[in-house]
Amino acid sequence: MDPAIWSRLPEELLEHVLSFLPVKTFLNLRSTCKHFKSLLFSPSFMSKHTTSGSPFSSFLLLSHPQFYQQFPLYDSISGSWRHLALSLSVLLPVAGSNGSPTCTLLSSSNGLFCFYLPSSYSLLVCNFLAKSSRIVEFPSYPFSFDSLTFVSRPFGYKIFVLCSKFSSNSVFVYDSKIHSWQKFDPFEPILGGDYRQEGVLFDGSLYFTTSEPFSIACFDLESGRWERLDSELPGDLAFIRLVSDGENKLYLIGGVGRNGISRGVKLWELGGGRNWIEVESLPEMMCKKFVSVCYHNYERVYCFWHQGMICICCYTWPEILYCKVSRRTWHWLPKCPSLPEKWSCGFRWFSFVPDLYAAV
Repeated sequence: MDPAIWSRLPEELLEHVLSFLPVKTFLNLRSTCKHFKSLLFSPSFMSKHTTSGSPFSSFLLLSHPQFYQQFPLYDSISGSWRHLALSLSVLLPVAGSNGSPTCTLLSSSNGLFCFYLPSSYSLLVCNFLAKSSRIVEFPSYPFSFDSLTFVSRPFGYKIFVLCSKFSSNSVFVYDSKIHSWQKFDPFEPILGGDYRQEGVLFDGSLYFTTSEPFSIACFDLESGRWERLDSELPGDLAFIRLVSDGENKLYLIGGVGRNGISRGVKLWELGGGRNWIEVESLPEMMCKKFVSVCYHNYERVYCFWHQGMICICCYTWPEILYCKVSRRTWHWLPKCPSLPEKWSCGFRWFSFVPDLYAAV
């Protein structure tokens, strides 16, 4: 550690070395010198840090009414539960006088969270890492909605809201670039059955599944136009869900069976010819556990993408069934050790990949 040697180390090499430090260690170095502190606000350095061997870790976040403002975190890189839960008390409203929650976590995307504030008929978008937040007022008062999809991009975000409780069904889209809502016509088949499922971002559009007879529709976020996906779905489906890696792959998860009873669960990928190609099947014993967990009530099932994993969850069960796509292997994520022995329904899982520069 001779200063005569290290002082001659080129700046770009020093930054490369620092990019391999765990983020907690690097944050402790901010007081060492002005240069180290400035690196925290350098997009070029932070991009190196998040792609190095010790990135900001990625987490699976658990939300449950019993953990108001405290969210247990599963570190998907180390494969273990964190001892401390994520606390958003600085950014969230204080609980009511009876201790009841004043907000509900609805969605997450690229390091941002979207909460519903029922008392003020508004949404709260926040970046925990940057400790920043923004209130998004609804387009009218009072306002009620059936489903919400939150999409964060490098230079802003959009909020898609489906409303079927007005005299005329409508779609509203909020654009953070212009801080305003736009109103569009809905796609009527989505208003039946599973319309409470979030949309899936793929190729610039949000994709949704309809209730039986199953089909897939997409909403172009730029033009506001609806289209039905012209591709034949696999046969004998008991339920279907969509997942996208956010870039160029769209997956279909479906229960295969008769009379609404799944005897198997399979994974398909949308091919270049707009046909569904079978990728993997859930092993028999894991499938038996899965169908017993949801009691064949598939409206409780929801799916999402997280860092190369397709996660399949149930509101009534505190574990995640997930598939590592690159390896084509299936696993159960263990129950959070901090959960009480007696639990109830209401388990909501979210993908959380911290991003300091995700703007609210």
